[in-house]
Amino acid sequence: IACRTLCRTAIAARESEALPAPGAAPTMPPMSLRAISSMATRQVLAELCSAWEAQGGEPVALESVGGVDAARRVQAGEAFDAVLLASDAIDKLMAGGHVLAGSRVDLVRSEVAIAVRAGADRPDLSTEAALKQAVLAAPTLGYSTGPSGVALTKLFERWGIAAEIAPRIVQAPPGVPVGTLVARGDVALGFQQLSELLPLEGITIVGGMPPEVAITTIFSGGVCDASPQADAVRRLLAFMAAPAAADAK
Repeated sequence: IACRTLCRTAIAARESEALPAPGAAPTMPPMSLRAISSMATRQVLAELCSAWEAQGGEPVALESVGGVDAARRVQAGEAFDAVLLASDAIDKLMAGGHVLAGSRVDLVRSEVAIAVRAGADRPDLSTEAALKQAVLAAPTLGYSTGPSGVALTKLFERWGIAAEIAPRIVQAPPGVPVGTLVARGDVALGFQQLSELLPLEGITIVGGMPPEVAITTIFSGGVCDASPQADAVRRLLAFMAAPAAADAK
């Protein structure tokens, strides 16, 4: 709702601008910004890009894929202006010279949530002990190849159950939402960023992880080193991080 309001406000502002004077040279349309992101933030970023364009910003061609694939493509030198991934992935790209130093902007905080197939029993997730029991009882478990999956692997290792549950783990391929596997019955208990689970049908989001083991990922944006539109990308990232855009996240 906040993003739609932001879009309407921006569109109204553009429509109120004075028309060019007769005989004035035509204004060239702005060049598009090419951006790549992980799947976890694709919906909120798409809304923010629409709001950015509505207030007069450069058009953004946003491609959302698995986070590992996105980082690999940027590392390979594919022509992008902006990259939007988990903050640690942005830092690695920056250290490798693929993202401009000092250009990282933190945009979104995302919590991991847990889902079951629609109609299935909802497990107790109220405490760390209850979550561990739910994991041990689940016939199949699913998580992504992204930062949430890495954090879950470490949690299962800390609990001492990693080897026991390994045969029951179904890791979603890059770019495939875990919730899709849950909806079709391939996974009984699925873990993924809440933003990725919300739009899916056929699942029930049981809730977030207990506070003592909650997994939070910060997603950030950066300017790709070879972008010819670095200033425009910086303005885009500043817009996305501004307080006016907070409710859209």
